[in-house]
Amino acid sequence: MSFTCPSDIQVTTRQIPDWERVPNTSIQSKPLMIYHQAFDASTNQLQDHLLEIGEVIPQWVYSMYKQTHFHSTTHEVLAVVSGQARLCFGGEGNPGRFEPIVRRGDLIIVPAGVGHRLLDDVGSESFQMVGAYPRNKDWDMCYGAPDEEEKVNSIERLGWFQKDPLYGPDGPALHV
Repeated sequence: MSFTCPSDIQVTTRQIPDWERVPNTSIQSKPLMIYHQAFDASTNQLQDHLLEIGEVIPQWVYSMYKQTHFHSTTHEVLAVVSGQARLCFGGEGNPGRFEPIVRRGDLIIVPAGVGHRLLDDVGSESFQMVGAYPRNKDWDMCYGAPDEEEKVNSIERLGWFQKDPLYGPDGPALHV
């Protein structure tokens, strides 16, 4: 198991334009980030490591909801611990959406406001992720409804990570 940030780690970043009432990255301009093959650890080892770094607290192990949703109260860290899936970021009708295939060992940083959903579980192994959130933050569920405007406006006041959620004092999340 390795959690040292390799110098050659491949990271995909995406700015996703707002669409309908889903703000995506338009408010804080922090990109969606995917660290490809960033870790090789069991679910328990990964959760213990995230707790040791202390920037995010693991809260669940699950797949991803099939309905587009976003969070207005916190950024989200998703670590794929089994299987692979095609996800949609930005809203499925958004011409600027991003639909990557993620697999075991990938870590995804989803900034507050970025719509996301599961499109397809693609493989024989069940798709599961560890969902983690910054300390003292509770996640909410927003769907782009008209009555969520106040929640969306609160996104601009959220702070970013002080440490990289996976790598600690230095890592890709600190260089965006």
